[in-house]
Amino acid sequence: MQTPRNLITTHLADDDLKSMFVGTVMRKIKSRTWKKQRYFRLQEDCMTIWYKSKKTGNAHSTFSVGDVEAVREGHQSEVLLSIADEFPPDRCFTLVFRGRRGNLDLVAESAGEAQSWIKGIRKLIDNLENMGQREKLDQWICDWFKRADKNRDGQMNFKEVRDLLKMMNVDMNEHHALRLFTMADKSQSGTLGDDEFVLFYKMLTQREDVLRVFQEYSGDGQKLTLQDLKDFLREEQLHEDGVQQYALKLIERYEPSDTAKMWQAMTFDGFLMYLSSSEGSISNPTMVDLYQDMTQPLCHYFISSSHNTYLLEDQIRGHSSVEGYIRALKRGCRCVEVDCWDGPNGEPIVYHGHTFTSKIFFKDVVTVLGNYAFKASQYPVILSIENHCSIEQQKVMAQHLTQILGDKLLKSPLDGKIPIGLPSPEDLKGKILLKGKKIGGLENSMNGVVDDPLMGEVSDEEETAEIDDDHHRNDSIRRRKSKQRLSKELSDCVVYCKSVHFSSFKHSQIHSKFYEISSFTESKARKHIREAGAEFVLHNARQLSRVYPSGLRTDSSNFNPQDMWNAGCQIVALNFQTAGVEMDLNDGLFSQNGHCGYVLKPTFMRNTDERFDPENPQNRDGYKPLSLSVQVISGQQLPKVNIKEGSIIDPLVRVEIHGVPLDQAKQETRYIDNNGFNPVWYDMLQFTIHVPELALVRFVVEDYDKTSKNDFVGQFTLPFTCIQPGYRHIHLLSKDGTSIPPSSLFVHVRITKLT
Repeated sequence: MQTPRNLITTHLADDDLKSMFVGTVMRKIKSRTWKKQRYFRLQEDCMTIWYKSKKTGNAHSTFSVGDVEAVREGHQSEVLLSIADEFPPDRCFTLVFRGRRGNLDLVAESAGEAQSWIKGIRKLIDNLENMGQREKLDQWICDWFKRADKNRDGQMNFKEVRDLLKMMNVDMNEHHALRLFTMADKSQSGTLGDDEFVLFYKMLTQREDVLRVFQEYSGDGQKLTLQDLKDFLREEQLHEDGVQQYALKLIERYEPSDTAKMWQAMTFDGFLMYLSSSEGSISNPTMVDLYQDMTQPLCHYFISSSHNTYLLEDQIRGHSSVEGYIRALKRGCRCVEVDCWDGPNGEPIVYHGHTFTSKIFFKDVVTVLGNYAFKASQYPVILSIENHCSIEQQKVMAQHLTQILGDKLLKSPLDGKIPIGLPSPEDLKGKILLKGKKIGGLENSMNGVVDDPLMGEVSDEEETAEIDDDHHRNDSIRRRKSKQRLSKELSDCVVYCKSVHFSSFKHSQIHSKFYEISSFTESKARKHIREAGAEFVLHNARQLSRVYPSGLRTDSSNFNPQDMWNAGCQIVALNFQTAGVEMDLNDGLFSQNGHCGYVLKPTFMRNTDERFDPENPQNRDGYKPLSLSVQVISGQQLPKVNIKEGSIIDPLVRVEIHGVPLDQAKQETRYIDNNGFNPVWYDMLQFTIHVPELALVRFVVEDYDKTSKNDFVGQFTLPFTCIQPGYRHIHLLSKDGTSIPPSSLFVHVRITKLT
């Protein structure tokens, strides 16, 4: 095991890390006026950064390198841009944290010190990402050890160990704990050093559940021969092809003992490491990679889409920020929204109109789009423009788009010919598409016909009018909006995504063009699904639809996107800044296909000859329901919910099916009293899935509370089609979708045809 001592020896040769161990005084910047000096130092574990205020002398804080997602150099945050005139970019950097935690903006005293921290933290992040399962677990144990070692002497007495167990969510019999403590205390000193503590922990976490499976397949209870392992892979994991090669690969990859490797066998340690790895995960690794056909028309894909992307909080008083765009794009979002209004000095601004949200410049949003659009995925990004600007400022918008984005902005059909259908994500790689109003049609602009901008039907029926509908207010806003004019320059930037008002499915079947897109509030979309579900599916096989949250959701809450995907709606826009089940479903659907932000719709939703009604799925051709059975076996190191001293969780697991109305279902296990450390259930849950191609499965762990609402502990969501059968670990995610190692569930999954 790499203990902190070994790590330090390894890293001491590195100059950047050496200077981080010594520590550095830097300015922490929160705004133009808030700039405070702080002393930052890397702790001995090479995992924790400690900092304290220079004045108070005793107030200090820490954060883990594992929580840092990226380091940005220079003026790459709004805060640092606001003080660009005071500090040169080579002294500035930003630490971006995972999840929804705010950035940390820092200014070093010199460019050299800034570089030491930038390079040093990047090395530590790489080091963490390259760790194997076992090293990650050992690192996690060491973190707990340090947290509990109050007097920092590298030793822990029994009382400290007992307190630590409570912190780790373990409520255990004191007599049993003392027995294990004495066995681990090899030096017989009455205390445990870090290596002894790891031994104590390993005894404490013996996986009886996995041992049971191992012994069922092992001839001698000590190892799995190649034949034993092949039997297990065939019978339990349902591997069919190339089982021998696969078994040998697993031994090579996960077996720690060289002797066992030589005998082509697997010990219990190797077996546990395989089951805890990505290959033993419930998600099929071949489907996590890019595996779908990306050459179909754009309207044949579900597209990861964000609403009010500029907001980091709620829609009334929230903070507008380019950070919203960076976060969404880095999560694979492929459709972002920009709400544009006339700004000062002829510069258009972005904010949520008629509210108190702060404002940002349109050109800053376009710059961020140019920098981040293709970091997570090469497939096209759609920029959905909510245009409230005057003709003059629309011209400025068109200028910024053209100048800042250059070749990335798609300004004419791909091959220069009048197209007959939408291009594919593959055709549009590296391109940014503008979605907005357009004067006349694509054909006119291709033929050089110029409409008078004053004649263009440019009433912006989207947000304002739809909110108006929701409120049943008078028509004054809509009348005012319909007089809005469109500048030719901005109109020319719209190619394949011309926003049009939706009249009816009949009307669009006869009149609409493939490049036209309509937007629906969630309530309108639901009404269409109820009244004409099959027509909506057909409409979406031909052209794009966008659905966005009701104007009444002032708290930036989300609607359930599943209802909209069931009708084939491609651009289902959610508030990415709001954690919860709706974003879990979005993350779950787009966790497949290389996280590229595009997921191919099932065949029956792309084929205009078929008739699929999400409300009555049994009527479709090729209807083959499946049975899903999940045995929830055990949980491992579930995180604490309540920070209160001595509180331990009472976990239960709920499995939820999200899909067509007929598939919506949930079942849960019993709750286990006072054990978040290694609860065991062996509870069986059964489901029937009528439309497997559209179903998502969400595993949720909660802390049972008989008097109030259960507390959320962790979750994992994935498409039903990506489930691997057999004995599988589910690696849990936090409320905001980031991983919480080593928290997991151990389950056994079977999918069978219903006869």
